[in-house]
Amino acid sequence: MLIQEQMELQRKLEILSDAAKYDVSCTSSGVERKGKKGMLGNAVSAGLCHSFAADGRCISLLKILFTNQCIYDCRYCVNRRSNDVVRTAFTPDEVCTLTMEFYRRNYIEGLFLSSGILKSPDYTMDLIFQTLRKLRGECRFNGYIHVKAIPGADPVLIEQVGLLADRMSVNLELPTAQGLKSLAPSKSRSRILAPMRQIQKGIRLQRTEIVPRATGRRFVPAGQSTQMIVGATPESDYQMIKVAEALYRNYDLKRVFYSAFVRVNDDSSLPVLPGGPPLLREHRLYQADWLLRFYGFQADELLTEEQPHFNVLLDPKCDWALRHLEAFPVEINRADYSAILRVPGIGVKSAKRIVAARRGTALDFPDLKKMGVVLKRAFYFITCSGRMMAPVRIDQDYITRELVGEEKRRTWDISHGDTYRQLSMFDDGRLSPAPGSEDVRGAVLGQL
Repeated sequence: MLIQEQMELQRKLEILSDAAKYDVSCTSSGVERKGKKGMLGNAVSAGLCHSFAADGRCISLLKILFTNQCIYDCRYCVNRRSNDVVRTAFTPDEVCTLTMEFYRRNYIEGLFLSSGILKSPDYTMDLIFQTLRKLRGECRFNGYIHVKAIPGADPVLIEQVGLLADRMSVNLELPTAQGLKSLAPSKSRSRILAPMRQIQKGIRLQRTEIVPRATGRRFVPAGQSTQMIVGATPESDYQMIKVAEALYRNYDLKRVFYSAFVRVNDDSSLPVLPGGPPLLREHRLYQADWLLRFYGFQADELLTEEQPHFNVLLDPKCDWALRHLEAFPVEINRADYSAILRVPGIGVKSAKRIVAARRGTALDFPDLKKMGVVLKRAFYFITCSGRMMAPVRIDQDYITRELVGEEKRRTWDISHGDTYRQLSMFDDGRLSPAPGSEDVRGAVLGQL
């Protein structure tokens, strides 16, 4: 397999940006760094939102592979060794040129750099290190950089890269060791978890350092993330969120990303999914992940071995509430923050506003609406000064029928939307059908 080194830079960009499209663990937030004299760029902790693609996701980073050459033959990967595809690779200079020129033109706010494995993990990691050293040193780039840590690479190289990058990620790929063995036999769970543990220890160590590092740079200041493929192997939703919960607890991860399996290779070991990529399942896992990180839920509260999959028609928070009606209705003017946060239709910001506002006055339903509460979901589960907004039976079947009407449209949109199409830097498409103003508001405020 030959790498075409004499290819034009434009053609390399087309190939290696397309090859990166299935890696969804691409994030551009979590670090705050102001501009410096003599350097170009900065980073913003709230997120880098530059433009949006047709499927609604934000484009803010130049997302590329260093090379699509790979020594591994993972069954699910479009860049696997046995595939007959055009292979190429950037040089460190070319990555720097693209990043700097795109940044100057305001096309991007930073760089997401992943890679296939060229020759060996050490060789590939060293190329990435050379790229970042040139970008930070010679090019004086001060913007955001998210880079992959290659499992099996020398820990010294990972540490050197970590001092230049803002965020690093190591893709778990599949949630269980058995799934990894069946579809990616060249990889092992222990080799994947080793760099995760190193990054975690490096981040923790710098918090306790009395004397700052000689470089003046923090180690992976925006933390680390990972990705799991959904639907390539038979693991249940319960198994996936249990793994995610363990990663958050044991490795201090900032994010676990979920990627609906797309069958890009004709391989008998890969499942054939009649409905295409499991986008609704991916969506439910993201909703559950949000509940784990921000709402105080545990994985065992959302699913069990007896009920291992999420409800197709209801989001995980509504589904939990309907299975625990004994906890409702919640009295808005007296309940503690954690109880209010578990009400469907009330997000983190709204719950904080409620707790703060009720110190001075008793709240009523119009007040809650002004605070961003989605009353069409919440009013089944709350009272204000002992009174419900409308006569409602606290009955599982009745409330389920009422809520499912709203959720069916959302479910159809997710299942039929073209959401796995590769993002284009110059995409001017539109969402169809367009989301309503209340849906947009709920998404922005994180109200589940």
